[in-house]
Amino acid sequence: MNTLLSQASPSRTVPVHPAARQLLDQVTADPAAPLRLAVVAPGGYGKSVLLAALDRCYRAAGVEALLVDDADRLGADQLEELLTGADGPIVVAHRPAAVSSSWTLLQLGPLGVEDIARLVSAVTGSPAEPAAAAELHARSGGVPRLAERELLGRMEDFRPELDELDDDVLRYLIAAEAGAGRNLDLLCALLDRTPDQLPAIVDAARATGLLGPDDALLPLAAAAVRDFGPPARRLTTVQRLVELQLANGLPVLDLARSLLGTGSSGASAAAAFAAAAAEALPADARLATRLFEAAAEAGDRSPAVTAGWARATALSGDLDTALRLGDGMLGAADPETRAAGAAIAATVLAHRGELARSAELYHWASRSAETFGLPGGAGLPGAGHPGGAGHSGGAGHPGSAADPAGAGLSGSAGHHSGSGLSAGAGLPGSTGFPTGTRLLGAGTWAGADAFAAIALVGTGDVDGARRLLDAPAPGVAPTLFAGAATRMARGIADSVSGCATETLSTLLGAAAMLEPALGGTLLPDSPAALAALAALHTGELALAEPVLTRALDGGIGGDLLSARHRLLLGWVAMTAGDLATAAEHRDAVAGRTLEARDELFFATLELGLARRASDLVGLQRSWHRAYQASMRQQTDLFTLLPLGELAIAAARTGAFAKISGQLERAHALLARLGEPPLWTVSLVWHELHAAITLEDADAAKAHLATLATHAHCGRHPSALATAARCWLSVLSGTFDPDTIAAAAAEMHDLGLRWDAARLAGQAAIRTSDRKAMVQLLEAARQFQGTAARREPGTSEPAAAGTGLAALSERELEVARLIVEGLTYKQAGSKLFISGKTVEHHMARIRGKLGAADRRELLATLRELLSRPDAP
Repeated sequence: MNTLLSQASPSRTVPVHPAARQLLDQVTADPAAPLRLAVVAPGGYGKSVLLAALDRCYRAAGVEALLVDDADRLGADQLEELLTGADGPIVVAHRPAAVSSSWTLLQLGPLGVEDIARLVSAVTGSPAEPAAAAELHARSGGVPRLAERELLGRMEDFRPELDELDDDVLRYLIAAEAGAGRNLDLLCALLDRTPDQLPAIVDAARATGLLGPDDALLPLAAAAVRDFGPPARRLTTVQRLVELQLANGLPVLDLARSLLGTGSSGASAAAAFAAAAAEALPADARLATRLFEAAAEAGDRSPAVTAGWARATALSGDLDTALRLGDGMLGAADPETRAAGAAIAATVLAHRGELARSAELYHWASRSAETFGLPGGAGLPGAGHPGGAGHSGGAGHPGSAADPAGAGLSGSAGHHSGSGLSAGAGLPGSTGFPTGTRLLGAGTWAGADAFAAIALVGTGDVDGARRLLDAPAPGVAPTLFAGAATRMARGIADSVSGCATETLSTLLGAAAMLEPALGGTLLPDSPAALAALAALHTGELALAEPVLTRALDGGIGGDLLSARHRLLLGWVAMTAGDLATAAEHRDAVAGRTLEARDELFFATLELGLARRASDLVGLQRSWHRAYQASMRQQTDLFTLLPLGELAIAAARTGAFAKISGQLERAHALLARLGEPPLWTVSLVWHELHAAITLEDADAAKAHLATLATHAHCGRHPSALATAARCWLSVLSGTFDPDTIAAAAAEMHDLGLRWDAARLAGQAAIRTSDRKAMVQLLEAARQFQGTAARREPGTSEPAAAGTGLAALSERELEVARLIVEGLTYKQAGSKLFISGKTVEHHMARIRGKLGAADRRELLATLRELLSRPDAP
């Protein structure tokens, strides 16, 4: 009669472990052979399955055997009593322990990937996919029990097993799951054990089969401990770990993260969440938002937590919540809290296109910072309203005691009052922030006046901006942030003075200076974005792309600025004529909720791409979104590029009158700034093309005169002025092809490939000189990156482009019919040829005209065939 003791009912009947299968084969071959075997492995490695299979084997052979499972649960005397007098085979299974040398030892280790695949097949009844088997092996560490329960969806079976564990072992596993499994000092304090006593607890934890070779919890085991361990025990253990970490001033992010969603509250939980949020903010604003919110829900409604929460939500792109929290802080009794709220609200409003109000709030925050002794609050001696001419809203002097919230800020539904920061950071009940930390950090206060100055220049008040920048700022530490913010502001202020030859260099330097200093820094705009705007306005596209790419890759400004950097990259690509790359950048932002400024750049990027692709349907469709976006955005210096693109589209769609007011405000802004060439030239260049589209000769001549006025300020304005003269001469029909080619080549060298190709191509359309036409069309192809095609049987490039003279008589017949709206089949019927032949003719026409696609081909043919002198 066989004896099988303490054997749990396994779900499998066949061992999957190679060593177990080998033993079973040996016993099956010779069941009467003497055997004193100890099967040793942690829990879950298949010991019970092996013993059950051996029991069946011995019973079938009629051999009396003693099989003892879970022998480690028996005392030495009990085990010895069981073994006394046993004559047949003896197999004892237990978790790792010392084994007598007289016994044969069979140690079961983790399964390999192939063994896991066999287990999958045994459990599911179908072959395992190699990739799925490999993934399960990685998550289970090759432990059969973990893999099997995952496959069967029975992970909850761990619940009673974890409940039965020794309390020290369970707390060790919880600590390991929370990320503290390798911190010896922390574990000793948690378990109230000396370092010499800790190994015994670790050995017991290893015996559960939940730890990997490196003593880290296996992924599935971590999920089991987290989801099915005793909830109260887990909560108290993690909170105790947090308290110990805080008391020692050590990081708590990993520990606090594991408390999210548990409903943990109280002083220690709130302190943990707040401290963890501060740790997470530089790298993960979304996680920081969740942690700050959890700190508030746990009971910490201090200004520090509210300010941190607002800052994190803004960085993650949730400006509604950031503005609500910042607006609520404006009504606090504490001046530091009010100043922090003003700075947050100022940042949000800058992103929403309200630069005048943003400037007022930034300056008010800086002046308020002076009153409670923070460095960085520079006064504005003798200055009046910082908005100057053209500012909207605002109540009184920004440094006055007037309510800084004013009109335009959202009402606060969640003002959090409370005491200031606790000096004892890390102690239960504190905010969890380091001693001496201010609500937004000294760097923010040091940059407040710089940000205000940028906004002032953007709204036309350069004098107010210079007063801010020239005012002394005693006590400001020369940090990277403070220096870069000031340099950025001075670069923008200098951009409206003279030819501004050093502006781009200054802004690029500020971007490089600020890159290593940023991390969770809340910015109204980045130096990379402003440098890129300056580069777009000056034709330095090769400098714009890398600075934006670095900002995007480095996460400068968090999610809040990632869309702006991406959209400006799209604008750089579009301006350079790389429409495919521009579309990729646009698509990367599509679907996101955008603030007013980003929405304007996105919508006009779509508009510009449709215009350059000769997509009239897309242009009409994009126009409405772009126009609506422009109406939600206040006209300022930094949105002149999209306004210029909007002007051309409005002329093409017959809606130019709708944006006349915006253009008037833009020119009034430029007039207040003294018509700065850097910002004026690009807008006027776009207006010139709008005037050409509208056939408004007087307006076109006026724009040409403006461009000529600024031509002395550098290669870019000079090239645009020359190109403008060429455009008017082309339209008048009196032009020199060599002059046109030279002007187009200069634009191409500046990176304006699309504009260069269009100028050359349009000139080619309007010349009757076949040689000049071929020359200009070849130039247009080269500028646009299109290789010249050769006609079959000829050694010269085809007389391609948009000139009808390049087409044969039959091709002209086909072109006319297709432009009239006939299908290939219908056109073929009229000409007594097949539809396939018509398609062939159209392909040749497209090659000769150099059209990028069918849409562009049809648009070009309509224009050519509508001319009075068309054949």
